[in-house]
Amino acid sequence: MSQVSMRSAQWEISATLPVRYEVVESVGLLDPQNQSLLRRLDNAASNAPRVVVVDDAIARFYGDQIKAYFEANRVEINLFVLNGSEQHKGMDQVLDVLSALNAAGTQRVSNPPIAIGGGVMLDVVGLAASLYRRGIPYVRVPTTLLGQVDVSVAAKTGVNFEGYRNRLGSYSPPPRTLIDRKFLETVPERQLRNGMGEILKMSLIKDLMLFELLEEHGADLIDQRFQRPGVADEVIRRSIQGMVEELEPNLWERNLIRAVDYGHSFSPLVEMRALPELLHGEAVALDCIFSAVLALRRGFLSRSDVDRVIRVARRLGLPVWHPSFGDVDLLWAALSDTVRHRDGAQNLPVMSRIGAARFLNDVTPGELAEVASVMLQCVDDSQERGASAESHA
Repeated sequence: MSQVSMRSAQWEISATLPVRYEVVESVGLLDPQNQSLLRRLDNAASNAPRVVVVDDAIARFYGDQIKAYFEANRVEINLFVLNGSEQHKGMDQVLDVLSALNAAGTQRVSNPPIAIGGGVMLDVVGLAASLYRRGIPYVRVPTTLLGQVDVSVAAKTGVNFEGYRNRLGSYSPPPRTLIDRKFLETVPERQLRNGMGEILKMSLIKDLMLFELLEEHGADLIDQRFQRPGVADEVIRRSIQGMVEELEPNLWERNLIRAVDYGHSFSPLVEMRALPELLHGEAVALDCIFSAVLALRRGFLSRSDVDRVIRVARRLGLPVWHPSFGDVDLLWAALSDTVRHRDGAQNLPVMSRIGAARFLNDVTPGELAEVASVMLQCVDDSQERGASAESHA
């Protein structure tokens, strides 16, 4: 009688999925002569029916123009409108988009949905696309400043869950993102300032020249709604290029020590607790200032460096103080949740100088209390000096 081996069998599967996606500037996207929105991902022209998802702001300003664009090109669309506010960013919206894709008979590859709007809506559509048929391509058209300089490059999607920002999500970059700064003409001024929060973040940890451009021209860029060529081109392109350089080597975040997490150690929970008072970029800017004061306490920055950061944030119309950044219990809870997101380590980025970063892993509640107190003092001193300078002008 033969003896049957009781040893366990084992198989190992190893596969590589190449990832390539593009971010393209295209002026006049809604001009019927511009075929960028109609091209398939293999660049062939297509008039297959499409689901076009927009947020309520885009529907209000551009709904008729979007319909006219597709009508002129003889493409049937299902225009689906979502609420673009952070408070509505949840799985219910994802399921609504999935229903729209299903009702339209969206195919696996050949007629990808088109998402036109702000970052909230783009995140929702991205998550829905990653779930539908286990993943379909989509086209992303960010229409806010924050969307164009930050969301445009990111591979991540996400929605809020149980009071936490982007707690549910996926890595699902669209093969194509199209940027048209003409959309910024109708963006509310506060939303332009909101986008400046992410540009400021990038400048502080990576790009001194970008910071100096904001210092000299930031307020004018907002007044001009980024419509004049020259400095506006330079600021947006440096912001996007900086994101590309930081994200491309670590797209799936296997390395949790990330400089682009600057401004995102305390702000996610603060933002959710303060809704709708703080927008995302505003919370990020406050986190950037708090973290700059933390770097001051550690001896990495000078007081003049911190004053300079606060002064530029003010010029950009960003908040430089909020009571949440004086609430040590909230700040510690925020950092503790961030530690879980970073798999047990703080990996807290701070500036080593303006334009460069280093990381901390030993911050305590007591230190947060000291930093909160110093931050308020720095903000007050900066306000007094600004008022004094104006009075002597």
